Formats: sequence, C-alpha cells, structure tokens
Amino acid sequence: MKVNQAEIVISAVSEKQYPAEKYPEFALAGRSNVGKSSLINKLINRKNLARTSSKPGKTQTLNFYLINESLYFVDVPGYGYAQVSKQERAKWGGMMEEYFKNREPLRAVILITDLRHEPTDDDVQMYDYLKFFELPVIVIGTKKDKIPKTKQDKHIKRSKKVLDMDPEDIFIPFSAETGDGKDAVWSAIKSFI
Repeated sequence: MKVNQAEIVISAVSEKQYPAEKYPEFALAGRSNVGKSSLINKLINRKNLARTSSKPGKTQTLNFYLINESLYFVDVPGYGYAQVSKQERAKWGGMMEEYFKNREPLRAVILITDLRHEPTDDDVQMYDYLKFFELPVIVIGTKKDKIPKTKQDKHIKRSKKVLDMDPEDIFIPFSAETGDGKDAVWSAIKSFI
C-alpha cells in the first residue's frame, strides 16, 4: 500500500475521546520495547511519526494514527514492563479492555512478538485475551533479519505453537531493518477492510 498521508490524530484514554469517523481500525499490541513504533514507521515509510524510545513503557494512551484518510493504526500501551506501578497497569488494563470490548471499527489486532525468542507468558496471555474478545489477530514476529535463514522456519513454528494460534489467524515474520514482510502485513490488513 502506498502511504501518502499519516498523522497522529489523538492520544485517547477513554471512549469519549476516540475519533468520530468510523474508519477501519487496527490495534497494535506487544511487549514494551518489542518494536511497535518501528513497525508503524516502516509500514508508513516515515522515520519517526511513531516515537521510538529506548525507555520501555512510554506509550501510556491509545494513540490513533490516521493513514491515507482511510484507516487507523491504534498503538496501545506495551505490556510486561515492571517499572510501572500496579495502579498504573490496572488503569491501562481498563482503558484497553474498554477499547477491545466496545470498539466497533476495530477490524483486527496486530500482536507483535520478537521472533528471536519464544513468545513470553505475557504474549500468550495477550493472545488469549484477544481471542476471549473474539478478535482476529495478525501476529508479527519482528527481528527476522537477526535470525539465520535456515532457522527462521523453526522459530515461526515455535511461536505459533507457544501461542497455540488459531489456524485462521495470520503469522508474518518481519524486519523493520530491511522491510522484509512489509507487503505481507499490508495484504493482511487489506484482507480485513
């Protein structure tokens, strides 16, 4: 997909702040520091529309990015980061649950994992949580470029097995460095529009 326009529209903490236009939405979920911002930036060919940070836990709101005035990427707070208080985590949990449970334009959730490693307990919990809400999930295994080609299939199989993935959910190996997997991500997104 050729992206001509991309902008952050709002950082929301509750339903009443969500954008009014009902463009299809794709939420991006993943552990803190797994590369959500890098994925967004690579997909839209921008260096830093989505702020990357070496400090995990920076995203604390639902950030709505309008793409080509036709769809939204919604960056949700990362999980699995210990430096955040239980109270703060509970607040994020409520905010995310409200979004996942009630948001009619939400078409699918893009769950981002690190392909180099087995999905964490937090990744599995997030996947199960999304399936509980009966949401389609596109799993993206990032850092593909860091794994030798001969071992990539093994890593993909392991990820799918650990997540106990639904056969209808999509798994895409991806590299923000090389852009490998970018077309597959766009084609998966288009299949839900």
